[in-house]
Amino acid sequence: MTHIPSPPEELRLLDAELWHLDARRSQLLARRAWLIATLQAPQAPRPQSASAPVAGPRPETSAPSVQNLLLLLGGVLLTVAAMVFTLVSWGDLGIAGRAVVLGAVTLAALAGPAVLLRRGLRSTAESVAGLALALTVLDAYALHEAALAGTDGTGYAALAAAVLAGGWTAYGLLPATAALRLPLPAALAAAQLPLLLSALAVDAVPFGITTALLVTAGLDAAMALRPVTRSVRVVAAVGAYGLGGWGVLAAGWLSWTATGPGAAVKAAALLLLATVLALGAAGRSPGERRAVGLAVASGLFAVGTVAGAARPALPAVWTVPAHLACGIALLAAVRSERLPDAVRRGLAGASGAVQALAVLWTLPVVVVTLLGPVGQVARAWSGAPSDARAAVTAGTPWPPYAATAPLILAAVAAVLITAVRDTAWRPRALTGALGLAWAAVLTLAPILELPYVVGLSVAGATTAGALAVAAYVLRAMPEARSAHLTALVLSLVTSLGLAFLSLGTQTATLTVLAALTALFATASRQPRLAPVTAPAALGYAAALACATGAAANWPPAHTALLVLAVAAVAALLAAWLGESTATVPVEAAGATAGLLAVTLALTDPPLLALVLALCAVLTAGTALRTDRRPLGYAATALFVLATWVRLGSWDVVTPEAYTLPVTVPALLVGVLRRRRDPRASSWTAYGPGLAATLVPSLAAAWSDADVTRPLLLGAAALLVTLLGARHHLRAPLVLGGSVLVLVALHELAPYLVQVTGLLPRWVPPALAGLLLLALGATYEQRIRDVRRVREVLGRMD
Repeated sequence: MTHIPSPPEELRLLDAELWHLDARRSQLLARRAWLIATLQAPQAPRPQSASAPVAGPRPETSAPSVQNLLLLLGGVLLTVAAMVFTLVSWGDLGIAGRAVVLGAVTLAALAGPAVLLRRGLRSTAESVAGLALALTVLDAYALHEAALAGTDGTGYAALAAAVLAGGWTAYGLLPATAALRLPLPAALAAAQLPLLLSALAVDAVPFGITTALLVTAGLDAAMALRPVTRSVRVVAAVGAYGLGGWGVLAAGWLSWTATGPGAAVKAAALLLLATVLALGAAGRSPGERRAVGLAVASGLFAVGTVAGAARPALPAVWTVPAHLACGIALLAAVRSERLPDAVRRGLAGASGAVQALAVLWTLPVVVVTLLGPVGQVARAWSGAPSDARAAVTAGTPWPPYAATAPLILAAVAAVLITAVRDTAWRPRALTGALGLAWAAVLTLAPILELPYVVGLSVAGATTAGALAVAAYVLRAMPEARSAHLTALVLSLVTSLGLAFLSLGTQTATLTVLAALTALFATASRQPRLAPVTAPAALGYAAALACATGAAANWPPAHTALLVLAVAAVAALLAAWLGESTATVPVEAAGATAGLLAVTLALTDPPLLALVLALCAVLTAGTALRTDRRPLGYAATALFVLATWVRLGSWDVVTPEAYTLPVTVPALLVGVLRRRRDPRASSWTAYGPGLAATLVPSLAAAWSDADVTRPLLLGAAALLVTLLGARHHLRAPLVLGGSVLVLVALHELAPYLVQVTGLLPRWVPPALAGLLLLALGATYEQRIRDVRRVREVLGRMD
């Protein structure tokens, strides 16, 4: 049970606890004061506690690192000394002295590591072993200079490298020195040279040198795949990749530059050797990523082997298709169950790389076919080109060896359709196949140099086919969104190229634009196609209107009325569509057509005014829809602008003729605004409309010598002021009153000047003094009057 202390006992406990807290607080305050003093005087040394030991300097390097560095430097210095002795001071000794010195030093250096290993000095043993291996190289050099100077240097170097590699291997495998890590990697490094140096020694042709490189790389690969130490595996891998890459590049160059069947077969044999080596290494490689990479390389080498052997016997135009056929043939090996999965994936990657390179080779042909027709703009209606190729080039050079481009594109498309079965990649493959098939059909007419009309027909059929594919995908595969979008984009791109291509003759232009308008309008019956096809149909209809006007030799301003009919159709279509996803694109196309009509009518002000007025009517009709009410402002602006253009065309210079069409609609809008929101400020509702007429009229009245304008302006300002006072509206009262006062001053100014000229010269200063005295005497009353006026205006809207 819980013990509840008595009041005296509880009071004693509280006092004891408070005493402990006070003591602790005193300690913390003392420590805080010391810390503040320390921070304020950083130059003072920090006092050390008697119990805290002083830390010594931290070492920047470890003892083993220092030891290894010293041993390395020592070994290097001894090696340099031995080299200097061998190369420079050699002539000071006789034959016996030379043999005794080098032999003794080398034997001592070779024997030293065994003794050091028994005593546990491993690092020192490694350093001495490195010196011993360097001395054996110097022994080989000394032997050649002393006794075998007449032999071939390259052949002797090959033999010496082989002997040194064997000797170092034996030395590294001895029981006494087997713990050393340096001899075996050094032996493997020396083994890279014998075959290459032997080929150079016998003056071998490039095929022989390449063979030596590939064989050495194969031996390195075999060594790297064996269970050896890490250092040996690293040296073997470096040799395999380095010499193997060098050999493959040399073999590829020999295959590409082969001029006859014999040279091509020899180069193919070298590539076949590289293929076998890479494939064997891929099948035995423990790492999956490494195996996939080697399998990719072996697949590429295999393609180069077969295609390179067949290349001299084929025409130049079939070089790329031959490589593509070999790349596609690799897919047969991918289906083999006997190959590891990593190897099959690597071969599939190699096949894909070959196909991608082949498609990339066809890219110039596709680009010229797509963009070349734009050159017809500069020579529009100058006559039909001789054939489809002349129509698409239009001064652009045609790529060489392009005859097989459609075959390549169709072959890769067929592979994508038939070979890709994975459900995740299948939609992407079908999309790619669609694009490749489209490119193949599009380039067919220029490559075959078909007649101009046939080329137009092929492009039109391609456009219709792309739209049909888009509609089919929507019905059959609604989830394949990428294929649907791709087909739509391809149809639009093809139609643009066809429109430019048709500029060769007037008849072709009118026919193609009419066909494209009808085609895209028909496709717009599909609701999911309409957001793209409906604006396209309107765009081609506008282009058809322009072409029709040009064919009829109409001025551009008259053609604008035809273009404006397209904008009217767009407005009606948008109203009929309602809340469809195609409504906004159709409205955007209609607005663009209206802007084009205004641009065409700029050279004829009366027609420009008519076009602006018609645009205002269309905009006002669109503003009748509930969700497009803000367009009423645009319609008003267009009406005003049309009025101004019409007045300008009539040479009207009266400002009121321009400002009143703005003021009246603005005031009507203000009245409606105040009815909907009685709390709206009169400055917002009526200020802009009144200022639009009063301010320009006031400026004109001050520069007008006639009395009619000031009289009418004063009457209008008086009426505005009275209405403002009647309805307690601040904006009409202030604007009307200000204009009325300024007009009155303008009218009284001549009389004031005359009166001022008749008065004596002392009268104006006297009147100014009296005025100041009166203001000073009634200052407080005037202040109260100003405040009262401000309050009255403040209570107004």
